[in-house]
Amino acid sequence: MIRFEQVTKHLGGRNVLDDLTFEIRKGEIFAIVGPSGTGKSVTLKHMVRLLTPTRGAVWVDGVEISAVTGRALDTARERFGYLFQGGALLGWMTVRENIALPLREKTRLGEEEIEARVAEALRMVGLEGDGEKFPSEISGGMQKRAGLARAIVRRPEIVLYDEPTSGLDPVTSRTIDRLIRRLNEELGITSVVVTHDLQGALLSADRIAMLTGGRFVEISAPKAFVASEQRDVRAFLDAQFIGRGGIEGM
Repeated sequence: MIRFEQVTKHLGGRNVLDDLTFEIRKGEIFAIVGPSGTGKSVTLKHMVRLLTPTRGAVWVDGVEISAVTGRALDTARERFGYLFQGGALLGWMTVRENIALPLREKTRLGEEEIEARVAEALRMVGLEGDGEKFPSEISGGMQKRAGLARAIVRRPEIVLYDEPTSGLDPVTSRTIDRLIRRLNEELGITSVVVTHDLQGALLSADRIAMLTGGRFVEISAPKAFVASEQRDVRAFLDAQFIGRGGIEGM
């Protein structure tokens, strides 16, 4: 579905990504974890061509998205929904208007169809009664859910999540994790989650990839990940007080 082939990205005088090769399977939830500054968000941005490799290639279902331009790039990007770290809601618009924005800007759908799709997206994230509120009137967790509704309203094949639980309390974070899993199953999409929240990754992902030094040092299913003997993985697990037995609910 998404394939990186020997991708290197040079930023700020260093290789943030260093000869990175991996593949994300269609329909899975693929979580990318690791310390700050290791290139997690940089990896995510390459998938939707917000960044271009210094060397190497990025493929999305047979299309080399790292090389296409113009209309071909626009078409490739239409397959993606993107949940930004802060939700990125426009404060002067209601939740409903924020969710409708990509439909109004990027499609020729009539107003009746737009309203129907927005209502469906609100229902799927549990915000049916909050569409007329402004972002400042809802909680951080609700803002994330509104951002997610906007990411899925165009019915993408792939959704990219950049730190979806950042700044949220543990209870709300687990709600977002469950929502990611449920939407992945209900919509039949492929999800890529960049996160510091290892608990969330262990609970929601099909596979977890640990990025450090510009390369993946481990890519495995949650149970194999917590049992890994790789030094960087063990240090990351220990820092979050997660032992080889994992966490309840895995």
